[in-house]
Order: sequence, then C-alpha cells, then structure tokens
Amino acid sequence: MTETATTAARTPSPAAVEPARPPQHLIDAVVAAALAEDAPWGDLTCQALIRPDQRATATITAREPGVLCGTAAIEAAMRLTDPRIRVTFPRADGTAFAAGDTLAEIAGPAAGILTAERTALNIAQRLSGIATMTRAFVDAAAGTRARITDTRKTTPGLRVLERWAVRCGGGSNHRSGLSDAVMVKDNHLALLAVDGPEALTAALRAARSRLPHTVHVEVEVDRLDQIEPVLAAGVDTIMLDNFAPADLAEGVRRIGGRALVEASGNVRLDTVGPIAATGVDIISAGALTHSVRSLDLGLDFAAQGAAIVDPGGHP
Repeated sequence: MTETATTAARTPSPAAVEPARPPQHLIDAVVAAALAEDAPWGDLTCQALIRPDQRATATITAREPGVLCGTAAIEAAMRLTDPRIRVTFPRADGTAFAAGDTLAEIAGPAAGILTAERTALNIAQRLSGIATMTRAFVDAAAGTRARITDTRKTTPGLRVLERWAVRCGGGSNHRSGLSDAVMVKDNHLALLAVDGPEALTAALRAARSRLPHTVHVEVEVDRLDQIEPVLAAGVDTIMLDNFAPADLAEGVRRIGGRALVEASGNVRLDTVGPIAATGVDIISAGALTHSVRSLDLGLDFAAQGAAIVDPGGHP
C-alpha cells in the first residue's frame, strides 16, 4: 500500500470488521477545535526548544487492555498540526488490545508530533474507554435478543465521536438527536396524560397522523398500566423505564410483539445481564458515554530521539 504524508496506512487483522466511522470532515472539525483550544497561539515549548528541522519517530502504546477506537482522530490531530507527519496503525478500530500493544506508529517533524500529542491521546483514550465499556455490556447480554444502545447523554460537541466508539465496542446507536425521531418521555406524558389514558391515546394518534410515515415513534412508560393506552395509538417502540426485571418480563408479555420493547434506567454492568434475560429487544444505557473512564494510552518517542533531516526531507 502506498502511503502519503496525510494518509494513515491501515493493516487490520483479516478477521476484523471495522465499524463505520463518521465522515472525516466531522472528525476533523472536532479535532481542529481541540487543537485550537490547546495551542491557540502555537506551542511555546516547541518554539523555544525544538528545531524546525528535527524529525522523530514515536509510538502510541496501550498501558492497559481495552478495545480500540479513535485511529482517524489520532491521524487528524497529527495531519492538521503538520501534514508531513505520517501515521500507521497496526490494528483496526473495534479490535481488542492488551497492555503493551502498539496502537499507532508516528514519524515526522518532532515539534508537530509533540504539539498534537495530548489532543490525539485525549480523544483516543476517551473513545477507547467507551468502546471498552460497550464491549463489556455487549458481552454481558450475549445469548439474548437484546441490542445494547447508547443514549443522548453524551459530551456536548463529541456525540458523533462517542457514538462511533459505541459502534466500535459492538453496540448500536439510538437516535442521534431530537430531530431524528419522536420520543415521548415522562415530562411529555405529564403534559399529555392529565385528562387520563384515553386523552393520551388520542394525543398520540393525532401526532401520528401529522407525521410522515417514515418517522419512528417511541413512548416511555414507567408503569405497566400505561402500556395498553400507548399500544392503542400504534407506536413503534415502548420504553420500559426503571422497571424491575420481573416487571420487564411482564411488560414484554403484555406487548406481545406489537411494538419493540426497550429497557432503560438503572442499566449497569451488573444489571444488564438480568435485564437482557427478560426478552426485551433493546437496552439503552447512558453509562456507556456518561460514566466511562478514559483508558491509559501513552505516546513515547523512540530511544534514539530526534534526528536532523537532510535537504531531501528524509531522516
């Protein structure tokens, strides 16, 4: 494979199926904002100490095991800082790694690598933390029909990347935002159901009649007796919020395939297995993005340090 200075070479395992990444321009926009935040007027340390003609090689190494996500963000951080930096990745997003594994190999102007280092690591560490957490949830629900999904409880400005990380961990994405689907939550119900269950059914039916046929409609309930009035409106998904496992199983029985069943609320790694065993179709977990710990990844320069380039631009 021929590599250019601005294109990352990828050599994933033949068995790896890499999750779809966001469009590169969206990744670049997030990374550019992070770089501008970190070095709005340049990197003073590099300007004072590092010669412009110094080149170096470095590696990003895992200091603990996990699931990889963020290679395109690492490449973007380096490329947007200095397009002469080359990055190669020994493994694909979505693959597991062990402590000590090399996740990226970097070569190019030393000052650029140093300037981009923290931004590249911050993003990759968080995304890999989300992917690792998601993989644990998916594994805990293995053998059931339940699909693990994220929620809108994401870091403002980072949703497109954090949803990518969920996919890298083997999970699925819920709606990406308020414009994607109709989702009637508890506060909506507080306004719609003041006149009783018949009024709720009528309001949902009226909304359905005004919507394009392609729009998905989901309604959250927190009691079993709310299920029938919602089903009567012909909704697509019913979310059973904060139900105990026994009530989830009863909710699945009552819905009886007339709508998809989503479980949400109090979904943790120690509860997701019993929740999945109730027969729900979807389990949405805010913990995938709002309660993760960034993984420990490190960028280290090669022992020989930086070298002065020759006039041809090669080390």
